[in-house]
Amino acid sequence: MNSVLLVLIVLVIAAIAFAVYSSSKSAGRRSAESLADAKADARRIIERLGGQVLNLTGTDDASKQALADASERYTAASSQIDQATTAKQAALAKESAIEGLYYVRAARTAMGMDPGPELETLTGQRSAGAVTEDRTINFEGRQLEASPTPSQRTPNYYPGGRVAGRPVPAGWYSEPWWKTALVAGAWGVGSALLFDSLFSGMHGVNYGAQGFESGYGDGYSDGYAAGQDAGGYDGGGYDNAGYDSGSGDWGGTDASGWDSGGFDGGGFDGGGFDFGGGDF
Repeated sequence: MNSVLLVLIVLVIAAIAFAVYSSSKSAGRRSAESLADAKADARRIIERLGGQVLNLTGTDDASKQALADASERYTAASSQIDQATTAKQAALAKESAIEGLYYVRAARTAMGMDPGPELETLTGQRSAGAVTEDRTINFEGRQLEASPTPSQRTPNYYPGGRVAGRPVPAGWYSEPWWKTALVAGAWGVGSALLFDSLFSGMHGVNYGAQGFESGYGDGYSDGYAAGQDAGGYDGGGYDNAGYDSGSGDWGGTDASGWDSGGFDGGGFDGGGFDFGGGDF
């Protein structure tokens, strides 16, 4: 009787060990597949960004600066995807590439070109809002301007989103006032006062200095904004790259004229860039 019981115990232990091993192996396989899929998805966007960066040349300060920023994001995304060992890291590389494509859209808009197809929304982009009117302030002895459109006075674009935990509205600015926080990872003294002076009462930015300091949009408001407008942020006709939703005019080009095929896969001919088209 004791020997039978011992055999049963051994069999139960063996069955449990086999189940744990099988589950672990299956989880590892799913994780590897998830990483491979995430990397492939990210590389698709990174290659699309690379094609645009190589094919476009800025014609004014605004487009040149936007393309320089797009090139930086391309370099960052390429490095991130090469080092990615998890699906989340691959997703971050994709996010960098999408941000780069927003800069490409901005550059194309500044040059009077069709900005191209809509892009996926960046983290915190909707809740950050957008510049919906021209605004000029004097802050700490310097003049700072914000505008929904590019100009010689406002050549610095930001697609909207979060920088060092705080929201920065999409728009064109006379200087990249968020740059220090982007590099240092922290905002300096007086940033809340600058934000309040520049955006107070603006229709496209529905929060104030307190919301800026507390990181408005982290959680509830992001979900609320997504539920209110699943199709993208409509800041009174302003789209991150300059699409006029009131007229349906894509930067001077009829939207129907855009090749709905999106990015031309032929832009990467045989593994290399096709410098002839310059199409998405």
